[in-house]
Amino acid sequence: MKALHTDKAPAAIGPYSQAIEVNGMVFASGQIPLDPATGNVVEGGIKEQTHQALTNAKAIMEAAGLSLANVVKTTVFMADMADFAAMNEVYSTFFTEPYPARSAVAVKALPKGVLVEVECIAAR
Repeated sequence: MKALHTDKAPAAIGPYSQAIEVNGMVFASGQIPLDPATGNVVEGGIKEQTHQALTNAKAIMEAAGLSLANVVKTTVFMADMADFAAMNEVYSTFFTEPYPARSAVAVKALPKGVLVEVECIAAR
C-alpha cells in the first residue's frame, strides 16, 4: 500500500490518508468542500460545495497521476436529498461518459456541517 498526499486538497483531519493506492487502484477518502488553502468550508450552497468537493477529489487523482476519467465508482453523501438535482448538475460537469458507477445517499450529518461529501475509487 502507498499513501498519497497533495497540498492541493485538504489535509486529513483525522487518522486517515487522503488516498491509498494498492494493486493499481486508488481509494480516495471522502472529500468535503474545504478550501485547501484556508481549511475553511467554501461559501455558498450545494452547487458551490459540490464543485469544491469534486475539485478536491480531482486534485487527489492528479497527485496519483490519474484524472477523473480513471474514476470507476463514486459515493456522494448529502445532508439533504432535496439537493440531489443541484448536486447532479455540478457533478455532471466533472465526469464524462462512460460515467463512473455511483451511489448517492442522504445522511444525518456531515463533518463541519457541510452539505456534501464525495469519495472516489479509481483504476490505472
